[in-house]
Amino acid sequence: MVDDGDGRSPATTAGAERPAGPRQAWAGLPWLVRTAVTWGACVLVVVFALWVLGRVAVLLAPLAVAVAVTLFLAALLDPVLVRLRRWRVPAALAALLTVLLLLGILVGVGVLVWNLTASQFGELTQQLDEGLQRSREFVTSTLPVTDAQLDKLVRQVRDGLSGSAPDPVGGARTAAEVVGSVLLALVLLFFMLKDGRSMWHWVLRRMTGPNRSTAAEAGRVGWRTLGSYSRGTMIIAAIDAIGIGLALVLLGVPLALPLALITFLGGFVPIIGATVAGAVAVLVALAAKGPTTALLVLAAVIAVQQIEGNLLEPLIMKRQVQLHPAVVLVVVTAGTLIAGIAGAFVSVPIAAVAYRIVDTVQRHREAGAPY
Repeated sequence: MVDDGDGRSPATTAGAERPAGPRQAWAGLPWLVRTAVTWGACVLVVVFALWVLGRVAVLLAPLAVAVAVTLFLAALLDPVLVRLRRWRVPAALAALLTVLLLLGILVGVGVLVWNLTASQFGELTQQLDEGLQRSREFVTSTLPVTDAQLDKLVRQVRDGLSGSAPDPVGGARTAAEVVGSVLLALVLLFFMLKDGRSMWHWVLRRMTGPNRSTAAEAGRVGWRTLGSYSRGTMIIAAIDAIGIGLALVLLGVPLALPLALITFLGGFVPIIGATVAGAVAVLVALAAKGPTTALLVLAAVIAVQQIEGNLLEPLIMKRQVQLHPAVVLVVVTAGTLIAGIAGAFVSVPIAAVAYRIVDTVQRHREAGAPY
């Protein structure tokens, strides 16, 4: 090999003058830039995947809603099924009895509530209108807002709502989809209760190696989380409805039972649902009894929600389904934007289950279990 006079061979000199490749260029970037690019790419991939899943769920809305309701009800009714199986009831009969129990409770409660409140919902609308009128008078008398400005704002909101209102054909289609989703959910619920565990064991048998134990533990944790969330949400919603309903009765506010029912239904949408239900109760109290009673109702709503959020929810929900309020707000808002009311209902349990599954897998990896 011939030396070029400076101690380096021609091949070495040519290699030194060769431009750096992509790997060398990447390594030459500051670590902060590399970290930002890597995390940004990961976030974009995750967001895009979630967007695709959301769009698919919206396109298959009746099926997605039916599956979500099936999983929610199956987790809620699983203790009943387990108790029947311990009594040596056959799987098919136990699933059928569980579904019939659910239908009996829903139909019985629905008929009772309808008989007690059907004649009051028209009055509820009137009371809400009066409450909004008093709120309007309060705003125009205390804030630098004129009647014309407020009328313009109300008109814009009304035009937006009327523009988004479905036409009769769309309403009939939506009603048909709702009925179909309900029937499909009932059929899927029966098969989920009857064969859900055997389906899960079939999935686990298709896995090999140590991944099976990780998947089995993650599945158990996710199912327990969904069950705890569904049962805890129903209990907390009932407690909120009873507490606020009693406060309305003691303060002499009319329509206490319909307002308690609205509070119960709103409890299934964390934070936002309770806030909207409380606002409706305050408006009715303002229209029927005046500002003093409305303030007392507001204080009662806040007290019940504080007791529920700081005392009852940690005891009932346990730590395994707790999410930070900021996370809940973001998740509920995202679910509402993607799938409307149905998305608001299912967004939080999906987030809670996903968090617990990811946490379980991470703990297995940190413990040395292969993944």
